[in-house]
Amino acid sequence: MEEFTARVWDVIVIGTGIGGGTVGRRLAEQGLSVLFVEKGPDLGDTAVSALAVDSADPEARMANGAWPKLVAAELDGKWCELDGMIGAGVGGTSAYYAATLERPEPHDLDPGPGHPHPTGGWPVGYEEMRPWFELAEEYFHISGEPDPLDPVPANLPAPPRVLPASDAALMEDLRRAGMHPYQTHMAARFLPGCANCFGQRCPRRCKMDGRSAGVLPALETGNATLLDRCSVSRIEADATGVQSLTCRRDGETLTLRAHRYVLAGGGLGSPSLMLRSGNEHWPDGLGNRNDLVGRNLMFHLSEIIAIWAGRGKGEGASRSISMRDLYYMQGERFGTVQSMGLVAGYGEILHAMNSRFDRSPLRRLRPLRLGLRLPARVAAQVLGQAKLFVGVLEDLPYATNRVLPDPDDEDRLRFHYDMSDELQRRRAAFRDAMRKAFRPNRAMFMGSTPQLNFAHPCGTMRFGDDPATSVLDRDCKVHGLENLYVADSSFMPTSNGVNPSLTIAANALRVADCIVQSMRPRLAAAGELGY
Repeated sequence: MEEFTARVWDVIVIGTGIGGGTVGRRLAEQGLSVLFVEKGPDLGDTAVSALAVDSADPEARMANGAWPKLVAAELDGKWCELDGMIGAGVGGTSAYYAATLERPEPHDLDPGPGHPHPTGGWPVGYEEMRPWFELAEEYFHISGEPDPLDPVPANLPAPPRVLPASDAALMEDLRRAGMHPYQTHMAARFLPGCANCFGQRCPRRCKMDGRSAGVLPALETGNATLLDRCSVSRIEADATGVQSLTCRRDGETLTLRAHRYVLAGGGLGSPSLMLRSGNEHWPDGLGNRNDLVGRNLMFHLSEIIAIWAGRGKGEGASRSISMRDLYYMQGERFGTVQSMGLVAGYGEILHAMNSRFDRSPLRRLRPLRLGLRLPARVAAQVLGQAKLFVGVLEDLPYATNRVLPDPDDEDRLRFHYDMSDELQRRRAAFRDAMRKAFRPNRAMFMGSTPQLNFAHPCGTMRFGDDPATSVLDRDCKVHGLENLYVADSSFMPTSNGVNPSLTIAANALRVADCIVQSMRPRLAAAGELGY
């Protein structure tokens, strides 16, 4: 381990997901020495079917690239354990993600009457972020079609894909109904013979994630090094800056040092580490002088709906279709509607019908539940298979929703979350809008209870210009710590109505260039600038 502990790196990046992998690649390409520190293992190009692990054993979970322990959550006052869909391995959660990378809307970032922070929650607006969105789209090889509702549509670097006939027919149906579908923006190189690896690890590196689009290109520069299976237990800091990291690897305690540090452990992991790292200078946790670290936790709500478009139009599973017609309607903040790349048949129909029955006034008459099998089978035979779509409903920040680190177990992520009345009301309105949007086709929601997307935690260390209301400054540097930056989803003041991956990647690129700019005088004096 001496090769890691004896050296003072230009930048140490904690975490190798979308944020960590992207910021590290950009820094390495700019000529800085980068050390990636990853809690989990480097699984290489091993194919693993899913991030969810049917085991609570930490070693079994880590071997599968999952966070070692189940997440403890207090949801609406009741404690439970859940998988959380959080990765721990090179690539982080992104190694298993669905690779949907879409830009937010301009009104998501810019202040105005439609913004949940009318005076401006994002210190960096959409036009300032546009170059970073474009660069991130190049890094992640984004393909798809421009959103026809976007007044300044994205110029995607990869050509549109050839759609399955069933998806093309369904898109025509939606256009005739007055909707504006387009090809979903996907982060993948669609190689000949490439299998559908969305939602699982990709053995051929065709899916672009934190590893394939970040860590591996960074290592190829010769300026980056990877230290996997290394858990950061504390960030050691004085009143103004970070001095070192205390880490554990194979039972050995390591001390790692750098000129700059980037925290990219995720919306739950990063604030947990900050809160555990308190000292006499920061008694309530690093950067936590105003009790904001870990607060304003947001997810997205997933509203899954099955669409029967007619015989032949439901065949095949493809993540091809997105729509933004419902994104922002009559002052309501909803979100994107996307195909999931999944189809529903008899089993899924029966599950949805059972779910509805279990919440109906008839639920006490259990024998009646068995009678649902016949109508479910008839529906599947008459209607054929359905395509599943998901509505991504924006969550809004509430200070009471927060990360609660376990003081006795650094591997245990914990949080408290209450479903607000406002979110429940918007959810009902969103579901009604989705029904109307698909009205030419038969449709059925696949669940009746709210489904939080626990893979999308964000907002727990928001950035802003005022230290009294934010943890990070506009460069995502922690207020009061001159050399600690954050490059994951925790920086986001709002969750927006799209998957957060592209926003995380774009901001990570911006943060990397801020770090290079801050180090320019030292590097120039040492003759180390790579340009």
